[in-house]
Amino acid sequence: MSRLVAGLAAALLTVLVAGCSTGDDAVAQGGTFEFVAPGGKTDIRYDPPSERGAPGKISGPDLLDPDRTIGVEDFPGEVVVLNVWGQWCGPCRTEITDLQQVYQATRDLGVAFLGINVRDYNRDAAVDFITDRNITFPSIYDPALRTLIAFGGKYPTTTTPATIVLDREHRVAAVFLRELLASDLQPVVEQLAAEPGPAGTRWAGKP
Repeated sequence: MSRLVAGLAAALLTVLVAGCSTGDDAVAQGGTFEFVAPGGKTDIRYDPPSERGAPGKISGPDLLDPDRTIGVEDFPGEVVVLNVWGQWCGPCRTEITDLQQVYQATRDLGVAFLGINVRDYNRDAAVDFITDRNITFPSIYDPALRTLIAFGGKYPTTTTPATIVLDREHRVAAVFLRELLASDLQPVVEQLAAEPGPAGTRWAGKP
């Protein structure tokens, strides 16, 4: 039985990886990041910056505009906060207003937020979740969790909500595998926003 389960798991992973390479669904390819959670920690920091790895390409259909593709590459030189969420997830309902609060407080520092909506096969329900709560940062629509392949095979795709914070070079600087309060996230984001960006430059404000 264990061999059968292992074989099915391997086959599923093969299908998911193949599905990421074509079509209009969320895409994740390549990368140097390898997920490590020492002792099963839920709050993980990757320091010094030289030891941070970059995930693969993360992009997919905009939840609110299926004809538009959005991804991390749309935010060059910015700290990017990725939040994995679903409208079916109780803790996601609790933390989403805190995430919006941090987004509003830090966006002028060169910080972008990008949600990854997972396991919501009813797109309208996910859209209602966002609009009813006046969430203004965008989300990728990724019911099949294909984007999470970008974070390596050991990344716990069953953990929702989860928040991944990328530095200005889009390397993984922090991972939170739990519900967050604004007071948990904002200091981390502000610290990363104060770090030098690509080519040693600092964020000078949005045009």
